[in-house]
Amino acid sequence: MSKLFYSAAKLLELISENNFSGIAEAVLKAEEELTGRSADEILAEIGKRYNIMKDAANTVINDPTKVKTKVADASAYKIKKAIDAGIPLLSSLITIKANLYAIAVMECNASMGRIVAAPTAGSAGILPGCMIAMQETYNIPDQKIHEAILVSAGIGIIIAANATFSAAQAGCQAEIGSSSCMTAAAIGFLHGLTPEQSVTAAALSLQNMLGLACDPIGGLVEVPCIKRNGFGVSNAFTAVDMAAMGLISEIPFDEVVEAMNNVAKNMNSNIRETAKGGLAITPTAKKLLNDYLAKKRAENA
Repeated sequence: MSKLFYSAAKLLELISENNFSGIAEAVLKAEEELTGRSADEILAEIGKRYNIMKDAANTVINDPTKVKTKVADASAYKIKKAIDAGIPLLSSLITIKANLYAIAVMECNASMGRIVAAPTAGSAGILPGCMIAMQETYNIPDQKIHEAILVSAGIGIIIAANATFSAAQAGCQAEIGSSSCMTAAAIGFLHGLTPEQSVTAAALSLQNMLGLACDPIGGLVEVPCIKRNGFGVSNAFTAVDMAAMGLISEIPFDEVVEAMNNVAKNMNSNIRETAKGGLAITPTAKKLLNDYLAKKRAENA
């Protein structure tokens, strides 16, 4: 019997019918069938990618001069200084740490560093940000983190099969929204939620991101992309807390994904990664871009 799935309903059915331990095992079995690789090979590859995520997160944290963004400021360094200084913050420390690492990964990306698209470059900070913060806070072993990444991949499989990760097609709901909901399921797994609760967390997370515009200044993956990854982190944690408290998603996850696809069809092209609408055409955005281009011309003169 095939272990492949392309809906949350089928995923949960496979877990029940095969007595799998949870989403991670179901995704691992599907990946074995799909790729012909062994479980050990798949997990080893996940380990390599998680190491890249951690390296990217730590590249710019302590030295703002390593941030080579064009129009954005060096934000990760400021967050790290605030944490070290013990500045009173309203958000919990784990969320702030996840923000730190998520933003740091995005600044590494903007500085031409090595990152893991999770699922895209524009949303690459959310999953590593949350995984590193969870690992540090709760002393979670790498193997468990790798399983959590499998859980996130399982949610990603469903989105890829039924919608898209492309902001050019569906706006930032398809990038930040997808990454946040994939991460919510992974956090849910680490937090001890059932597969059904983890899927609920994913559904709650994604529905809160429906309709999100993709409006990068100058087409650069910087503003608002970098800080938007930080908000994706908070969205994921909130969704997990809701699911853990017994809240439900009145709309099943598969239908939320379908809704995202339908919303995309009604989005104006100006807010789908064209830099022709939203924040990208504000007066300040135009000034930031012009200042950067003038600086580049001066450097090349």
